[in-house]
Amino acid sequence: MSEGSGDIVKPASEPSDDMPTVPIPARRVMTIFDAASRHERIEAKPPVVRLARRIITRVFGLWLRISTFFVRNLGWRERVEPYVGYGTDDYSRLVCRTVYGPARPRSGMANRGIRGMLTVPAPRVRVRIAIDRIPVETVQIGASEVYDKVDPSVRTDSRSAASDAAGYLDLVAERRLSPGIHDVSYRVHGRAPVHANLFTIAPGTPVGVISDVDDTIMVTQAPTLWKAAYNLLLLNPRKRVPVPGMGALFTRISDLFPEAPFFYLSTSPWNVEGSIRHFIADHGYPQGPLLLRDLDPRPKTFVPTGVQHKLEFAEQLMADFPAMRFILIGDDGQRDPTTYATIARRYPGRVLAIAIRQLSPRESGPWGGVSGVATTQPAPVTDVPVFMGTTGANLMSTMIPFLRQFR
Repeated sequence: MSEGSGDIVKPASEPSDDMPTVPIPARRVMTIFDAASRHERIEAKPPVVRLARRIITRVFGLWLRISTFFVRNLGWRERVEPYVGYGTDDYSRLVCRTVYGPARPRSGMANRGIRGMLTVPAPRVRVRIAIDRIPVETVQIGASEVYDKVDPSVRTDSRSAASDAAGYLDLVAERRLSPGIHDVSYRVHGRAPVHANLFTIAPGTPVGVISDVDDTIMVTQAPTLWKAAYNLLLLNPRKRVPVPGMGALFTRISDLFPEAPFFYLSTSPWNVEGSIRHFIADHGYPQGPLLLRDLDPRPKTFVPTGVQHKLEFAEQLMADFPAMRFILIGDDGQRDPTTYATIARRYPGRVLAIAIRQLSPRESGPWGGVSGVATTQPAPVTDVPVFMGTTGANLMSTMIPFLRQFR
């Protein structure tokens, strides 16, 4: 995925504006970036919490205004950060973000997380999208609180769609695509198109995998706040350490279920999507969509908790693939055990197995409580088989024999 510089040059893969095409219609969806559960909305909080959140929100807005003024005076322009999408046999979910960037950016690089965290969003930017060179007719996305199913009664055509106040754009495009990986291009005025993969899952695929990232496939020591911050923001992405044996475990699962899609569900911010995606590719994990969290407190009255974020995305995947059973993989450093147990209770028969990677004492650390998160959690209480181990090899020795019966 890369971005050109200077004026837009239409490559052979991009259709001319004069080229006759049959556009792909996109329908209004409930945006994933405005979500706030009922009990977490600011109106439900005590007065002191409401005041603190409003102060933080206004300070954040002030920082954005100042940083926007600064980068615009540097000559930076709007550009698109495209994210990996996924699709069913009926529709595809496309996600991108408009931000400010230099006129001649360096492309295709895995940058340190701190650079991503300092990204300045470019709100209300019009974006033109195409899937496999076929343009997408889009509708503007409205603010809402939860996902919604595709509404066939809503059909408003437009040649582009505008990103929201935080720069995000979340669309559902209606088109039947063949299973496999497709190309999505995003273009804003004055920039060359940028591209991202779109994973289309075959109808009737029996098994899928939902995996956490931090301390599940990549060592970040999330329970210890300062260590997690260093690993996420300052460490060279090429030096990030994979969790021992987890790559082999994922490969074995992929061998057992060749059509199984892998969804990486993490509380890490969208700002570091690129560095996580590079890590997944560099260490041989199966490719798949990353479903991350927005840290902008403004659209949703505040940042959603990690538990809320994971539950909402898992529920969306359950709705998108009603015939699919899922393998849930996480760790005990945050709240994955209880979160996955909640998913299993809400969707009986839909969870095939749960794998929990146990953090070592060094990873959980004596300072984990500073972040307000318990260092480790016990095994989840559920009727679904739960496999626990400190490495991927431990999990593989017990989990793979169980999964073989579902091939």
